[in-house]
Parts: sequence; structure tokens; C-alpha cells
Amino acid sequence: MKNLDLHTPMMQQYLKLKAQHPDILLFYRMGDFYELFYDDAKRASQLIDISLAKRGTSAGEAIPMAGVPYHAVDNYLAKLVALGESAAICEQIGDPATTKGLVERRVVRIVTPGTLSDEALLQERQDNLLAAIWQALQGFGYATLDITSGRFLASEPADKDALAAELQRTNPAELLYPENMDLSLIKHRRGLRRRPLWEFELDTARQQLTRQFGTSDLSGFGMERAQLALCAAGCLLQYAKDTQRTSLPHIRAITLERPQDRIVMDAATLRNLELTQNLKGGDENTLAAVLDHTVTPMGSRMLKRWLHIPTRDITILTNRQESIRALQDPVLDLLRPLLSQIGDLERVLARLALRSARPRDLARMRHAFAQLPTIKTMLKVKSNQYLQLLLERIGEFDILQNLLARAIIESPPVLVRDGGVIASGYNAELDKWRSFAVGATDYLEHLERRERKKTGLETLQVGFNAIHGYFIQLSRCQSHLAPNHYVRRQTLKNAERYIIPELKEYEDKAIISKSKAIALEKVLYDALFDLLLPHLPALQQSAVALAELDVLCNLAERAETLNYICPVIDVRSGIQITGGRHPVVEHMLSEPFISNPLVLSDARRMLIITGPNMGGKSTYMRQTALIVLLAYIGSFVPAEQAVIGVVDRIFTRVGAVDDLASGRSTFMMEMTETSNILHNATRYSLVLMDEIGRGTSTYDGLSLAWACAENLADHIRSMTLFATHYFELTTMPEKIKNIANVHFDAVECSDTITFMHSVQDGAASKSYGLSVAALAGVPREVIKRAYQKLQELETVSTGIVNSSPCALLIPEDKPDVSFSAIIDALKHLDPENLSPRQALEWIYRLKEML
Repeated sequence: MKNLDLHTPMMQQYLKLKAQHPDILLFYRMGDFYELFYDDAKRASQLIDISLAKRGTSAGEAIPMAGVPYHAVDNYLAKLVALGESAAICEQIGDPATTKGLVERRVVRIVTPGTLSDEALLQERQDNLLAAIWQALQGFGYATLDITSGRFLASEPADKDALAAELQRTNPAELLYPENMDLSLIKHRRGLRRRPLWEFELDTARQQLTRQFGTSDLSGFGMERAQLALCAAGCLLQYAKDTQRTSLPHIRAITLERPQDRIVMDAATLRNLELTQNLKGGDENTLAAVLDHTVTPMGSRMLKRWLHIPTRDITILTNRQESIRALQDPVLDLLRPLLSQIGDLERVLARLALRSARPRDLARMRHAFAQLPTIKTMLKVKSNQYLQLLLERIGEFDILQNLLARAIIESPPVLVRDGGVIASGYNAELDKWRSFAVGATDYLEHLERRERKKTGLETLQVGFNAIHGYFIQLSRCQSHLAPNHYVRRQTLKNAERYIIPELKEYEDKAIISKSKAIALEKVLYDALFDLLLPHLPALQQSAVALAELDVLCNLAERAETLNYICPVIDVRSGIQITGGRHPVVEHMLSEPFISNPLVLSDARRMLIITGPNMGGKSTYMRQTALIVLLAYIGSFVPAEQAVIGVVDRIFTRVGAVDDLASGRSTFMMEMTETSNILHNATRYSLVLMDEIGRGTSTYDGLSLAWACAENLADHIRSMTLFATHYFELTTMPEKIKNIANVHFDAVECSDTITFMHSVQDGAASKSYGLSVAALAGVPREVIKRAYQKLQELETVSTGIVNSSPCALLIPEDKPDVSFSAIIDALKHLDPENLSPRQALEWIYRLKEML
């Protein structure tokens, strides 16, 4: 620390506080501004674009300074948080009116990306999570906390892939990690915070959690043996307490998440299915964008959590399905507007718990409580048992509503510090102090009339100025006639202002009464927190129930509007879909979506999918995964009929993405994701494999694709959709019984190609690659040369090498097929190496060529 004796008293105070928070910006309250000094000022001026100045000196040097108005600080904090920065907020604790010398100050909270609770700093329809990781030889501990709801979760990812999936799913705003951790796992994450090892100590963590929950041990939470998760959770809880500088009564439990309770999706799957974020990082054209028409922010956040963690609990899924069916009637049109009036009760309650709720938060609570009786009356007519259980959880808060109606005015100001928040009639003493101000107008008018009459000066006026207080004003032309007892207070261009003993006495009383009224309001406002906080557990339960009701109403509306049906959740393995549709693609198209069936069963574990690019293969695969996922959140699905069996995991190997920062090529990424699938898929897993083996030589790629498909179908026996352009793989059903071929067709006419987008049994007749290239605008001479080269390559190929039933030596796209070309094709045909199906294909092809 610098030599404080050389500095002014104020700078000494500042530097002592700054020394406690060396790594973050310190916002130091001075009057109506938050000021930053020295390096903080220089850094803030660059980060949030505020003016940097030098003002005054301390220790013989000018002080770099930058500041923001106190009433606009949230806007600047929002910018800092978006950049991953943190800030310590230092307030005046002492009363300037009664303090001699420097007013006492202290840091009252620390704003960090993961511990935000202020409404202005948060995205209302997204969770904002603080997370912590603990790494050990046997795996990882991972914990997340949503401080805006008190939702505290922990898990124990078994390996790096599982940890990557958790990070992708939860997407924390701030991530705590031990100082000895391998940073390659998290180096691209935002909001990283390095923490000392002792903060992850097991016994300390256990003590922290039991003290927070008021229990003797953690067995009731299933956490006693989850030591890795405990270490992460302990560090996280301590960090939350350190930053909030207050108790956290809304954090009342911790939940240990287990992979067997949900459908597990790895990081690649979460990314490829575009559940809440598209591949470009936006939220357009995602499943959530189609599905989320919730009317409350807390409902929107809950729906997105459901999408990321599909449950395997049949009871929960059945309850949701039955509730959605029950809500599909005209009552929905009346219920949703009422729910929209509830607002974000969950986050309001978090600010209440942190004692940072503002007057308008309490007014929102009051307004939300007023909607509950009507909501409950509308739902009581429903015989659905689960909706009745939700009603019980929603509860009634008439007493609290009446309390807030008596205590808070109808439309309160933003901040309590300016007064005018507490309603008249709530407190007699407050009303007494306010009555003085109410009578001020009458008194001043009486004084003005009296002084005019006494002095005979018609320009005399009595007024008030926020800076100079009360005054008697005379125009310049009459100021020389002012009585001797008028004491000059202020000189203006065209007037003089005076004060008299009587008015000064009144001014002192007015100032005292106003300050006492404001001070008393603050006391009464804090006392309201004490009256509300004992009801916090019931209020939190109500907010969760209301959010779930919002989600169920939303899913009911979506099912009715988008023509979704209720799927059957089967306890056996397999998936049967009739008339399945892709929920996002269907929503984007202007023309009707072409629906398709799908059957996966014990006798049909894998579908080899062939057909042209753009023909619909990827859409077909993804829509299957999305229909399964929707079924496992309890939603209705886009299909005519659907029977969804047991699914434990969903894997996707689609798309081509480099990870150049880690030195991994597209093919390496493809093989890494494939390896993860082959190691972790089970017979109950749904696996989507798209174009395996494209990034290497033809025979290497074909061999890998064949071996992977064979392993999935014959060894793992997972439910697999395997899209490929290697036609050689379409012979696999002849060798492995539980594989079937399906394909997407296209029709060529002259220089155009029309995609049918309809799935058919059997293998595709050709790839249509050159036709698609022409459609993309590749120059005509290049396409023509490609046809020539294709003929050369296929003609040279032997029957052994060219074993594909669809590897046609003469492309039908070539307009000038001659008889000699047909003879040449037959010369190179090896009948000994053709299967019966291949021979039949050749007969049809030769007939077409003739």
C-alpha cells in the first residue's frame, strides 16, 4: 500500500478501501456521483467511455479521476458486466449532516457477472449463473448458483467431455476455478475467476453448506458422498456471500443432479440441435424461439431449463401431458393475461432476500398477489390432479397484499432515499413530519401577503430554491426600499433575495421535518423487509409454481396453434413416428412442410439414409431428435402419431467445424465426436451420424464409416440414423439384420433438380452431387468437365472396387449417351461381383439409357 500519511484524509480512506479490492474497479460515492481514481479511473474511461480528468492533488501529485452520476450507475455497471468486469460499490454510511470531518464509507456490495440481481443488469428471459469447478484425479465437481432465484445445483462430471457438456448446457456468466486447474478445459470461457485452493477445502465446504441450510449434515440433500461436488459448492457459496455482503436466506437447499435422471446430451449435441442458441450464437431460428411464447420471464427461463435437461421421470412427464391437455380449452385465453400480470416474481423475491428490493419491486409483488385469487378460481374447475397440486403451491398472500397496500403508495418512486414511498396513514409519526411540509404552501402565501402589505412593495415574492432555501425576493428597482431587518441572501441580475429571522426559523423546521421524514421512511421500509422475509419460503414456492403454470399454458397454446399431438412415452425401446415434422424448419417455411415417418425398433436399430445434398436428410435426422426431446420435457410434438420409447442419451455427429485455436482440424473434430459416441452410447441412446469419413481419402473415409456403422448396429445396438454418400454402406442390411435403407429422392429435368423431401424405403439411385453443384452456380464448363471425369473414373473402376449398387458408369444427366458408350459400360461390368439387387439396378439403368 502507498504511504498514506502523504495523502489527504479522503484519499487515505479511498486507498484503504481500494487495497481490500485490488483487482476490481472501486466506485467511491461522493455526493451525487460515484468516482473512480488513479488506475481505476484510467481503466474505466477506456472500458465504459467516460471522461478522464485530473482534479486536485494528493501526495504532491494530480489525481486522475472519472465519475458517473449515482442515478445512472446501473447503465455503466451493465456495460462493465457485459465485458466480464466486476465492481465494488462503496457507499456513504455516516450521515453528512451529523458527521464532523470525513463521512464514513464502506463497500456494501460487489457486482460481478455471476452474482447480479439488479433488474437493469440482467437479461430477463435467460438464467444468469455463477459456477465453480473442482478438479481431481477421479473426475470433476461442478456447482451452479442462480442468485436471482436461489437455485443451487451440483454434479460430478466423470470426464472432460461430460464437463464440457455441463459448461455448454449451463453457460455460466462467471466461473470460479482452483489455481492449479488445467486451463485448457476452460480457457475460452467468459468471466473466469481464479480462486485459492483453500476455498475448495472439503470440511470447510461441508461446514459452509450445513450452516447455510441449518442442518447437521447433508444427507437430506444426497450430498454426503458427493465430495467433488461439495468442494465446488463450498467455494461457490463463500464467493456469493463475500460479494453480496449480506445473508442469503433464499438459498435454502442444494440439489445433486444425476445423469440417470435425465436425457444426457454432450456439448456437440447441445450445439448442433440449436435448442436456445443457433450455430452463429444468436437466438433466432432455435427451438426455443418457436416454442417460447411464455408470458412471464421466469416461465421463459424455466422452459429453457427443461429443454436443456429433459427428464426421464415418467410421472413428471405424464403430469405435464395431462395438464397441457386440460389447459387446451377457452380458459387458456383468460388465464394467460392474468399470468402476464405476475411479472418476474422470482427475481423480485431474490432482491427481497438480499434486502436490495426497490419500492417498485414491492409494488410488483402487491400487484402479483392481487391476481392469485382469480387464477385459482379459474383453475379450481379443472379436475386435473397436478393442476390442483400447483394451486396448493401457489398459495394465498392476502395478508401480505394488504400490508403492502397500506404501506406503499400506488405508484412509488424508483428509490426510497428520496422519500415519498410510504403511504399516508401507515405511520402516525411520519404523517406528523409530513404535515409540516403540507402546510408550507399556505404559510408562504400568508407571509407574502403580510410582507407586501407591511412594506408596500408590490414586487415582493416569497419563494424556495433547492440550493439556497427559502427567500424573499424584490425586483432591482425596489430593492433599495428593503427594510433593515431584511438580510441579503443572493444577488441576481434583476432581483435581490433576502432572508428574515422568521423565515429562517421556518426553513430550519422544514429542513428538520423533511430529513426526519426521509429517515423515518427508510426505517419503515427496512422494517417491511423484516415483515415479509418470514414468508420467503412460501413465496419462492409460489413463484416456481406460477412459472410452471406459465410453461404448461404456453405448451398448451403452442400445441393447439402448431397442431402438435400428445406422444406416448413407452417403457420399451424404440421410436415410432408418423407424419413427423421439424418444429423450426416448419415454422420458417412459407409452403407446407413435407412430413415423414420413422420406425426404430429391436428389428430395425439403424437406418442408412442416402439421397442428394439438400434433399432433407439432415432435417429428417434433427427432427427425430427434437421430437424425442420435446416428448421428454412433457410437451406435445409435431407429428400425427408418436410412440417414444426409453432414451438415455442423444448424440449428434453433424456439421463440419474446425477448432483451429486448439489445433484440431475438421476431420479431427469429427473423429473426436465420433469417439465420444462409440465410447458412451448404449442400446437406449439415439445417435445421429451425418457423413462420417468425409475429411480423409475415399477409402479411409469409407472404411471408417463402415466400421462405425457396424459397431453401432451390431455391438452397441443403439437407435441410429446414419446419413451417408458412401453408397457402399447400403449393402450393410444384407450382412446385418437390424439395419435398413431409406432414402430421399429428387427429380431432374434439363438443368434443374427438384428435391422431393419425402423419405422412401431402400437406397437412393444416385447422389445428384453434380446437379446440386450446378444449382449452386458452378460454371457450366466445370460441370460438363466433371461429368466427363466422372465417366472416366467409373469406367476405369473394377467390379470389386466399385461395388455400390448405384455407382453408374454412365450418368443419366449426360445428354449425349451413345450406343457405343452403353457397349463400353457393359465391357467394364463384372457380373461375378454383382449382388442380385445390383444386377437388377443395372437392368433398369440400361433400359433407361436405351
